[in-house]
Amino acid sequence: MKRLVSGIKPTGELTLGNYIGAIKQFVKLQDELEDTEFFIFIADLHAITTPQDKQLLKKRVRDIAAMYVACGLDPKKVNLFVQSEVLEHPLLGYIMESTAYIGEMERMTQYKDKKQKQTEGIRTSLLTYPALMAADILLYDANLVPVGQDQVQHLELTRTLAERFNSQYGETFVVPEGFTPKVGAKIKSLQDPTKKMSKSDAETPKAYILLQDDINQIKNKIRSAVTDSDAKIKFDEKNKPGISNLLTIYSAITDMPIKDIEEKYKNETSYASFKEDLANIVADHIKRIQDRYKELINSKELDEILDNGAMKASFVAKRKMAKVLSRIGLQRKKWIIRFTFFMLPF
Repeated sequence: MKRLVSGIKPTGELTLGNYIGAIKQFVKLQDELEDTEFFIFIADLHAITTPQDKQLLKKRVRDIAAMYVACGLDPKKVNLFVQSEVLEHPLLGYIMESTAYIGEMERMTQYKDKKQKQTEGIRTSLLTYPALMAADILLYDANLVPVGQDQVQHLELTRTLAERFNSQYGETFVVPEGFTPKVGAKIKSLQDPTKKMSKSDAETPKAYILLQDDINQIKNKIRSAVTDSDAKIKFDEKNKPGISNLLTIYSAITDMPIKDIEEKYKNETSYASFKEDLANIVADHIKRIQDRYKELINSKELDEILDNGAMKASFVAKRKMAKVLSRIGLQRKKWIIRFTFFMLPF
């Protein structure tokens, strides 16, 4: 049985772009990779590398967990949990800090980028968070780690640290492989289709659709999306980026090939009918997600999902940490045995 590990930081609201580009792909993977155990966590410890409002952070952790399930993540197939509720993450993170070198941390491009954007003092954790990220992966002997282009460097560091630890202390960690899932559609801004859809200060609210937006608001954002004066419904990212973006959204939500959508609307003389249909398609789809989210957000069901996910993750993590601590000579034998089986379910 292989293992796949992935985390998401609870530092923003989820957009339609997040759903189509990432979450929807995880929902497909849980069905396609039948021989793989999934560990997906809300990376709240990574969130605090920069200042956070504690009440908002707590809300977003729960929001994202509920939204992941509402979008179709199956708790029977996926161990969904909150990172900080499995204390072996920061423990192994410290050991990975003690395995890495400062120069390796300073070379991380994301650290360099975030350092330039910081208006306040830079927290130590912003420098060392790749060690915690390595721990997130190595703790579960992950074989597969979904990575985008911006995460390749971190995965390479994780592989380096695993090999270095194994070389120094003996075979302990599985050296993970990067895994590139089938690419989810890249959804662009509704107001500037040359940029990706993102909730940022540089964009107006009409540029993005949040999964928790009001349904009528969602429809209006689609209706007011930037297109062009040609009025021909044809996919051409270079010359018609606006309508191409809307065709991508239509295809991603309905699973209808773009060629078939073009054929369906080939006789239209304006974008009005196409936009109205798409507005209803997106709104209806998101409403189903929102309805399930509302059932979950304050429910015992969500707590049970997160509790069970944390328990299963803790059981695996404690066994791995017992081995790691034994390898480096930090724990007594009896304590290790108790440490290992404390979370064993009966």
